[in-house]
Amino acid sequence: MKYFLIAGEASGDLHAASLMRALRAEDPDAEFRYFGGDQMAAVGGQLLCHYRHLAYMGFIPVLLHLRTILRGEARCSRAIAQWRPDAVILVDYPGFNLRIAAFVRRAALCPVFYYISPKIWAWKERRIRAIRRDVDRLYSILPFEVDFFEGKHHYPVTYVGNPTVDEVAAYLSARPAAAPACGAAPLLALLPGSRRQEVEDNLSRMVRAAAPLAARGYRLAVACAPSLPESFYRALLDRCWPGAVERGECRLESGRTYDLLSAATAALVTSGTATLETALFRVPQVVCYYVACGRLVSFLRRHLLKVPYISLVNLISGEEVVPELVADGMTVESVRRHLEDILPGGARREDMLRGYGRMAERLGGPGAPRRAAADMVARLRGRAARD
Repeated sequence: MKYFLIAGEASGDLHAASLMRALRAEDPDAEFRYFGGDQMAAVGGQLLCHYRHLAYMGFIPVLLHLRTILRGEARCSRAIAQWRPDAVILVDYPGFNLRIAAFVRRAALCPVFYYISPKIWAWKERRIRAIRRDVDRLYSILPFEVDFFEGKHHYPVTYVGNPTVDEVAAYLSARPAAAPACGAAPLLALLPGSRRQEVEDNLSRMVRAAAPLAARGYRLAVACAPSLPESFYRALLDRCWPGAVERGECRLESGRTYDLLSAATAALVTSGTATLETALFRVPQVVCYYVACGRLVSFLRRHLLKVPYISLVNLISGEEVVPELVADGMTVESVRRHLEDILPGGARREDMLRGYGRMAERLGGPGAPRRAAADMVARLRGRAARD
């Protein structure tokens, strides 16, 4: 069968690639075309557009690149209509993907499966109407989403587990004794996000908070997004910590996030899938998410955001396992203070590690891509039998 997938950022690319491998195991004749990234391309099929050309976030960046985004949607719609896949599989990235789902439904082309459901429990809950109308099956990867969709909105979903559990387990199984990425010195991993604006907003503050620890023998490593050039990161570092790369006090690592986490003593992490990955590697972390107009954003967050936390670790746990420094709460001083607390001997380190254990129990074991793929293929084969 033919599958058209759409992933709009690095984490979606990784999850979609795992799903593609699972689909191929269920359906050896599977053909893939997709809007995605390098991880998906490594599995096979045809990459029609890289997500780096469409990955914009925030009102202003989206507005400035609206023409590019609309052209991308039109190109995606044409590709689906011309190829006529057996299923369209959407991976997170809700603004773009829900408009594509509406197009597929209007054109009556094929079923739409949504793998990694949009986080409408946090904001834009009104999107449930579009999901109900345009999505044939929603696959949840967060346990608390089942009650939200089924209990609150009476919309059936399939909880398949979390694919990050699979990805981290596969890495640890393949490299049980991975060498530290930055030599024998204790390592602080900085994960500032995957989009340009996120990195610009967060990295300089992370570095200024952590740099003084170089005097105590720590080394820093920045997890660079493959979609952004190294020169971009070097320019940011040179402005806030001149010469750190040349002196070996800070390294830039592209496409090696798991290598860094497997060797890290602690981490500063921009919210998103990376917070969950860091927790599954049992690396104590501080969640950092700076945005401009911090006081206004903090006010809006308190009054508009429908959940008490922004990090997946805390949301899954239902408690504050990791500190969240958001908007005007993310200052160099506050990041440094919380970082000290999670270093060896720090006041919060052991409690955080115990919290990670409770979170992992709630998530369950590996198998999410396999379970999702098996359900998708069974539904498509049942549909073909009925036709």
